Amino acid sequence: MKIYNTLTDKKEAFIPITPGKVTMYVCGPTVYNYVHIGNMRPVITFDMVYNYFKYLGYDVIYASNFTDVNEKITNKAIELGIVEREVADKFIKAYLKDLEEYNCTKINKRPRVIDHMEDIFQFIQRLIDKDFAYCVNGDVYFSVEKIKEYGVLSNQNIEELKSGQRIEINPQKRSPLDFALWRKTSSGEQFESPWGKGIPGWHTECVVMINKLFGTKIDIHGGGIDLKFPHHDNEIAQSIALNNNYIANYWMHNGHININGEKMSKSLGNYVYAKDFIKEHDANEIKLAIFKTHYRLPLNFTEKLFDEAKILNEKIYSALKQAFLIINVSKLNVGNIKKDKNLEEIMDDDFNTPNLISYLMDLVKQLNIEMRQSKEFVNTYDRINLICSILGLKYKFKKLTSEDITLYNDWQKARKNKEYEIADNLRKKLILKKII
Repeated sequence: MKIYNTLTDKKEAFIPITPGKVTMYVCGPTVYNYVHIGNMRPVITFDMVYNYFKYLGYDVIYASNFTDVNEKITNKAIELGIVEREVADKFIKAYLKDLEEYNCTKINKRPRVIDHMEDIFQFIQRLIDKDFAYCVNGDVYFSVEKIKEYGVLSNQNIEELKSGQRIEINPQKRSPLDFALWRKTSSGEQFESPWGKGIPGWHTECVVMINKLFGTKIDIHGGGIDLKFPHHDNEIAQSIALNNNYIANYWMHNGHININGEKMSKSLGNYVYAKDFIKEHDANEIKLAIFKTHYRLPLNFTEKLFDEAKILNEKIYSALKQAFLIINVSKLNVGNIKKDKNLEEIMDDDFNTPNLISYLMDLVKQLNIEMRQSKEFVNTYDRINLICSILGLKYKFKKLTSEDITLYNDWQKARKNKEYEIADNLRKKLILKKII
């Protein structure tokens, strides 16, 4: 199996730190508002990654955090006239509901910053003790120039960053690139620290929680491409300083979502909340639309894309529903196919979901032919379900009662005997009961 490692900009064979186990951390939301559909791409992507590792037989520990201490949360609390903890709890609850509606509930660990304040204090103090950080008037900054490899993830160097970026001049900093580990605050939510009242810096929180949950290094660190710099580069800098490693052996980043060719952003106002988007499109349709483009590439949301995804979803649903019906009526044994070499060949190439969907639709076509010709179809049915489970596609069908089976058999018998009026009446009953 090969994964495209953003750190090295090439596909590499996946070798876990511990044989048979995968540790994975994906940056989660800052909980000051509802998440938009762009935020759901990493959620859906890494849910698929988790599913495939589980399919391969790995023991996977998947963590994704809540940034629930942040200035944006304070500003939202002021806007809503409530306290920060109420804001965080409100939008965490909303996010968890989104995950359920999108069928992305595999996350094993959901650390919150509020629960790791002492760990953050200790982590920052260790950086200060090793002279990688310094305190000025209650703020603590990381000294970027002490890390030779700074910018290793985004392939930038310090001198280029200094000359090429607009950096706010802060006389407290030794270098304009130094980033805050701790921010002194005089309003809003505050925490008492060794350096005074304040809140932690965003770039420190994830490193601390990874170290606490997993130790100094994990297999995979993931997130959206926009997090490469500065967030993930700053995480790596701190990990180099204290642990002499890059936190993760493999870094994975998904591409942006564009709306009709334009990058989705709140400043442009062209975003759609995930909670609203799911009312317009079935979760399966959304996933099929997303997975038709490789996770590393930009994805352009258009009406055409979702029209095509809807057709694909209907074809899969229709074939599986018919097969499920025959399986129930004939009491066929299913679930015997646990592995598929074609599936693995496709997915072992950096989770190639566009090719997997092509293979899925070939199998759907094959299933329809096999059912139409009264051939053995259970193996094809099983392979389709394997793919659906990896892509996170969920289809529900009514389990038949003995009465339902009798009704279906009577319908088939009437059709065979060319008793068309009886068959038509029985068919109407089956449709009414949503059996066919």
